[in-house]
Amino acid sequence: MAAVRVRQHVNPLAQKYQTPVSSLDWEEVYVQPNQPLHLDIGCARGRFLLNMAKLEPNWNFLGLEIREPLVVEANQVRSDLGLTNLHYLFCNVNRSLRSLLSSLPIGTLQRVTIQFPDPWFKTRHAKRRIVQPELVADLAHYLARGGIVFLQSDIEFVAMEMRDRFAENPAFQKVGTEEWLKENPLPVSTEREIGTQNKGEAVYRVLFIKG
Repeated sequence: MAAVRVRQHVNPLAQKYQTPVSSLDWEEVYVQPNQPLHLDIGCARGRFLLNMAKLEPNWNFLGLEIREPLVVEANQVRSDLGLTNLHYLFCNVNRSLRSLLSSLPIGTLQRVTIQFPDPWFKTRHAKRRIVQPELVADLAHYLARGGIVFLQSDIEFVAMEMRDRFAENPAFQKVGTEEWLKENPLPVSTEREIGTQNKGEAVYRVLFIKG
C-alpha cells in the first residue's frame, strides 16, 4: 500500500476537531477486551504500535491520532495482518480522552506513551501541544495503579514541559534519579527515534509510574 500524504501539523484547536468521539464498545474492538491496554497518544502512522502488538499478543494496543488519513491507513494495515489486539482511532485526544477512558474496565489501562509530539514552537501556540494539565489529570484518574507513562522527544523544551506537567501531578512519580533516561525501556523504537539517533542527535526520555 502506498503511504498517504498528509499535512504534518494539524491545529487541534480548529473547530472541526472539537467534537469528542463516542466511547468505544471494547468488546467489539478487541477479541480479548480485558487484556491490559497500552495507549499511544499521537500515534501517526502507527508502526510503533504495530510492532508492539506483534511482540505482545497478551496486551491490547490503542493508537490515537488527529490526522484521519493516517488512521484509515493504519487500520487497513492492521486488518491485512489480522491483528486482533490493535486498533487506531481518529480523534483529538484533548477533547476525547475522558469519554474514551470512562468506558474502559477499571484497571485495564496500564501503559501510556507520548512520543515526539508536535512541538508548536511559538509561545502563542502552546495550547496546541498535546500534554496539557487536563490530559495529565485524566490519565492520573484512569491509569491503573502501578501503570506507566513513557514520554520522549527530540526537542528538549517539549520534553521538559511534558515531564514537568506529569511531575506536578501527585499521582505520578518519576522513575530514576537521572534527568533523562539513556535508553528506551520499551522493546520497540519509533521511526522518529531511530532517525534522530542515526543522526547522532539527542532524545530526551522520561518514565513515570502511577502511585
